[in-house]
Amino acid sequence: MPLSDRVAIITGAANGIGAACARRFVDEGLRVVIADVDEKAGEELATDLDGGKDRAIFVHCDVSDKLSVANLMAETRSAFERVDVLVNNAACVKGGDVLDLSVDDFDAVMNVNLRGSFLVARAAAKQMVEQIEDEQTRAEDCRKRYAIINMSSVNAVVAIPDQLAYVASKGALNQMTKAMALSLAPWGVRVNAVGPGSINTEILKAVADDKEAMNRIKSRTPLLRLGDPDEIAGVTWFLASKDASYVTGECVYADGGRLALNYVVRPEDYED
Repeated sequence: MPLSDRVAIITGAANGIGAACARRFVDEGLRVVIADVDEKAGEELATDLDGGKDRAIFVHCDVSDKLSVANLMAETRSAFERVDVLVNNAACVKGGDVLDLSVDDFDAVMNVNLRGSFLVARAAAKQMVEQIEDEQTRAEDCRKRYAIINMSSVNAVVAIPDQLAYVASKGALNQMTKAMALSLAPWGVRVNAVGPGSINTEILKAVADDKEAMNRIKSRTPLLRLGDPDEIAGVTWFLASKDASYVTGECVYADGGRLALNYVVRPEDYED
C-alpha cells in the first residue's frame, strides 16, 4: 500500500479494537499515532507497526486530562505535522445499577468515555480547521480527507441494568457525534460513529471458554458469534475513507444483527 500523506490519531489504541484500527490504518498507508495509558502495549504495537518507516508512534495520553490531550496534539504535530483522522476509541467500564453505582465510578466512566472523547475531538477538530484554512483546501477534498470517528456501542440504544454509566456515556456520545457533524460540516470534516456489538476483545476472552455465557451472547446475536476487532476496524476505515465522503452524523452498528432482533433466539437454534 502506498504511503499516504494522511495522519490518524487513535485513542485507546494499545489493545483490542483500537489496536486493530491502528493496524488497518497503517495497512491503508496512513501514519498513525497510538494514544493510550498502557505504555508497554502501546510501545510494542508502535514498534511492530513502524518497521523503521516512521509510520507509527506511541504517545501516553489520559484522554480525560486536558494537559495530556494538549501533549498528544503537540507530539502528533512534532512527529507528523498534521492530523487528518481521529478515532475516539478510549473507554472504560465500571459496573453498577442505579441503586449501587457509586458517584466516583459514574464520574470515572463519564470522564473517559464522554469528556475524554470531547476533549480529544475538540483539539483534533481545531487542528483540522486550522489546516483547512491555512491550505485553503476545497470542501470537496476535505470530505475525502478529514474524518472523526467516535467508538459508540449497541448499548447506546439498548441498556444493561448494571452498566448504567457505560450505556449513558455511549448514548450521549451518539448525540455528541451528531452535534459535532453539524458544526464541522461547513469545513468538510465528517463526524460519524461505530456501534460494535459483542466483540472478541480482552473483556470477552473468558466468554469463549464459558458455554453458558457464550450461549447468552448467541441468543441476542443472529449471526451466532462474537465479532472480531478487525471487522470493527474495517467499518471504521470505511468511515475514514473517501468512499464515505457523503456520510456524516451517522452511527454504523456492527452488531451481528443484535439491534434488529426483537426476541431471544431459541437454544435449539444455536446448539451444536
